Amino acid sequence: MDYDLLIRGGTVVSAQDMAKADVAISGGQVVAVGALGGSAREVIDASGMLVMPGGVDTHVHLAQRSRGPEMCDDFRTGSASAAAGGTTTVVCFAWQGKGESLAEVVKDYHQRARQSMVDYAFHLTITDATPAVLDQELPSLVEEGNRSIKIFMTYDGVRLDDAAVIRVLAAARRNKALVCVHAEHHDLISWMGEQLVAAGLTAPKYHPWGKPMIAEREAVNRIVALAEALDVPIQVFHVSGAQSAEEIARAQARGLKVWGETCVHYLTLVAEDLDRPGFEGAKLVFGPPARTKADQEALWDYMRRGIIEVISSDHAPTRYDDPKGKKFAGEDGPFTQIPNGIPGLAARLPVLFTEGVTKGRIDPPTFVRLVSTNPAKLVGLHPKKGAIAPGSDADVVIWDPAKSVTLTNERMHHGGDYTPYEGYQATGYPVRVLVRGVTVFDDGKVVEKAGHGSYLPRAPYAKITPLGRFPTPFNPVDRKIV
Repeated sequence: MDYDLLIRGGTVVSAQDMAKADVAISGGQVVAVGALGGSAREVIDASGMLVMPGGVDTHVHLAQRSRGPEMCDDFRTGSASAAAGGTTTVVCFAWQGKGESLAEVVKDYHQRARQSMVDYAFHLTITDATPAVLDQELPSLVEEGNRSIKIFMTYDGVRLDDAAVIRVLAAARRNKALVCVHAEHHDLISWMGEQLVAAGLTAPKYHPWGKPMIAEREAVNRIVALAEALDVPIQVFHVSGAQSAEEIARAQARGLKVWGETCVHYLTLVAEDLDRPGFEGAKLVFGPPARTKADQEALWDYMRRGIIEVISSDHAPTRYDDPKGKKFAGEDGPFTQIPNGIPGLAARLPVLFTEGVTKGRIDPPTFVRLVSTNPAKLVGLHPKKGAIAPGSDADVVIWDPAKSVTLTNERMHHGGDYTPYEGYQATGYPVRVLVRGVTVFDDGKVVEKAGHGSYLPRAPYAKITPLGRFPTPFNPVDRKIV
């Protein structure tokens, strides 16, 4: 049989196991895996390499609309960064501002995303939970394939109070959508920040003091309780440490559909890393903040136990030396006015592979589960994405597990002026990355033009089907006795 492309001699890694096998690709899809004969228009020798499904990053901020500090990556630069790190699918945020039509926002993001060279989907980010949005716009947007909703429990201008959170949860259940949550106690964080500033403790290093773990733990407990009351599947974004992870573990022990995500920076950075000369600590301001070494070890344990199922980048890049970025309030401004977020798309897989596989914390199949298969399943993209199997899209990363690379900002291929991993020594790195059978990254260079990426509509999927149980015999969403 003739194929478009044949990858020979590599070790194919799935979420379950790994074995030497060839991978045949035609028409942008995987058509066969195994000991294959036949010819192909192109043959790649993958001897000594791992052949893995492309990374799926379900927490990415690109081309984000803002009335204040500006994200510095659009879909062109952001997708280049994704490709350079082995990520072939991103789920980004169609970000509604107060008073805006969510439908118009999604239409705008479709236009912005036309520059992407990797495939993409959207989380519907609701900051204004009006009847018009929830009752009139949301049903058709979900039906069009946008089957996940993002909400914030903190940050002025975007947060929802508990009453609005309940309305969104109810609408998500009616429309068969997953709800993803930024969980922190807004009022406590605001008050803590005010007290620190009043005490003259304004430097970036005090940012973790203003966002203590208890503010995250309480909010995770609260969103789990609300989701349980309405029987709504949820994912808790960027779990930063042990206490929040334990809340998720308790929810899962009760049989609830509650999933946890953490990010690479919580596994590599600690609060003390913000104590840098001058304003340099602003480069590591993100929310929730970095915690402790003990929290890092706990997160690894929760990942091995399957409590934390997804590792994302939370790529939220603002430039450091820029009045529209980290210096929005000037170098003398308090940490409360430093934009939250760091870049991480290109670094996600190399850093996690190094910290996880190379250092013996996890094996390659677990790595694939965390960065590709599990996120694809959770957002309704598997087996199209997150797998190397007949019928799956030919999103493939050819990975050299022994390749040693010093990470630099130039290697990130993003629009930012820094990486938090400058000088980090990675062992394990992508040498070639394909999206639907087309090479987008090869030997250190992004080689595909912007626009190769395609939108990924998502059909209803079983993983987020509600359990059908409520705290009382009354179903409050549908107003029925069950």
